[in-house]
Amino acid sequence: MSCKRFVVNGRVQGVWFRASTRDTALALGLSGHALNRADGSVEVVACGDADALDRLETWLHQGPELAKVDAVQVEDLPDQAVSGFRTG
Repeated sequence: MSCKRFVVNGRVQGVWFRASTRDTALALGLSGHALNRADGSVEVVACGDADALDRLETWLHQGPELAKVDAVQVEDLPDQAVSGFRTG
């Protein structure tokens, strides 16, 4: 199972970013997590089909309606088995 780590910067906390990311990831068949970081960014780790990961990355550049994404950093992670999607 392919995995990627995304760090999303901008106005991404307090705008339903994590919950919207979870909903999008689950709809794409991905598992992982979305967590707020102390620096105001959101870390997303997602595992699943490579095409679904690409689609999630595209979505992360926009995020939910109230978000303003300035940048998305992407890092490939070793394959791993992850189930569910948590936001905290």
